[in-house]
Amino acid sequence: MFKKWLAIFKKDTLMDRAYQRSFEMLDVTRTMYTEAKASLRHREDSEVNLRVKETDKVVNSYEREVRRMVFNHLVVQGTADLPSGLALISIIIDIERIGDYTKNMVELALDHPGKLQGGELEEEIERIEAAVDDSFIQTRTRFEKGDAKLALELLEKYAWVNDACDDTVVAVVKEKDPHIRPGDAAALALYVRWLKRINSHLRNITTSVVNPFDRIGFQPKEE
Repeated sequence: MFKKWLAIFKKDTLMDRAYQRSFEMLDVTRTMYTEAKASLRHREDSEVNLRVKETDKVVNSYEREVRRMVFNHLVVQGTADLPSGLALISIIIDIERIGDYTKNMVELALDHPGKLQGGELEEEIERIEAAVDDSFIQTRTRFEKGDAKLALELLEKYAWVNDACDDTVVAVVKEKDPHIRPGDAAALALYVRWLKRINSHLRNITTSVVNPFDRIGFQPKEE
């Protein structure tokens, strides 16, 4: 299904521009995420090298631009391309949400003194971060190629991440590491919850390569 949508995007200048803009949005949000994580987890000060709030506004403007381009295409071409247009709008909404969560991370980094460490949970948090880092890269590749097999492999590879995030938050709440200070515990719970949401939105984008429009964001059906 997605490869049919790709053919529509590439044959129409307006839809292709909207499609290419979605890649730019993914690249920008990945940069935002990387900087937000670095500021919160790897720097003693609260310095943020990227003006994330301003960058988030750029992502929002891209979202509006894509909506306009898709709408204008449908007005001219009619409803034949409606599924592909709606799918693209669904995808950019997920990308915009990722930008929102990275902005939240930056705000937390500005308020949190020093590096945010996970104590006894650090190893698991780092494992989750590595998965999300890789998902950003692999999601873009799957989305660009429209390869359903590769998309399914990615979904299966990181199917564990959301559960790991939930388990980590529970461990913080239950004070698995009693040496974690209350402020750090609150920050860790928020941070890991946001990692889960970012991962979920990346998975939604990946499902668009596998599923029909009505099932974007849902686990692919087993044949």
